[in-house]
Amino acid sequence: MKPVALLSLIALFVISCNSEFTPKRRGYYRIDFPKHEYQVFNQPGYPYSFEYPVYATVVKDTTFFDANPENPYWVNIEIPRFNGKVYISYKNVNSRDDFMKLVNDAYKMTYKHSSKATEITDSAMRTPNGVHGMYFQVGGNAATAKQFFLSDTTKHFLRGALYFDATPNEDSLSVVNDFLQEDLKHLINTLKWNLQ
Repeated sequence: MKPVALLSLIALFVISCNSEFTPKRRGYYRIDFPKHEYQVFNQPGYPYSFEYPVYATVVKDTTFFDANPENPYWVNIEIPRFNGKVYISYKNVNSRDDFMKLVNDAYKMTYKHSSKATEITDSAMRTPNGVHGMYFQVGGNAATAKQFFLSDTTKHFLRGALYFDATPNEDSLSVVNDFLQEDLKHLINTLKWNLQ
């Protein structure tokens, strides 16, 4: 009986090895997006206000590379649902030279991602509130896909960058980046400088 069972097992093994292998397609998890609804950030003493998504929280930035931020008006917009964060930094503009240095720094910080980026496009903006700025879209597997800066060129300069706490992968993050782009543009269009 043993030789028959062994022969049957070998025959079954040989027959089963003739089928073609079909690889599984690569896929990503389905993401359910919330409705675009907003709330106002208008803290006393802050030189700016804006609207941000209801599914996000604004947290005062207390550390900058293990040191205190150089300005008390730096905040992070945390988006836990997508494991993302928009870093907002603010600086006072005291002169035309200050403004030009801040603009150059914003470009340098964006173009530091060019080693991983497939493209970087920038577009000038002017909001209904009279705020000017530049919006950057960084393609490829760069650490950040969306960045911007806004200013009135004489007193205020605000810079923002969207990051995810994940390994950069343009394919898997593109749908979330596209969704959050609408929220970033809403933030930009609702930004106002507060009188101090």
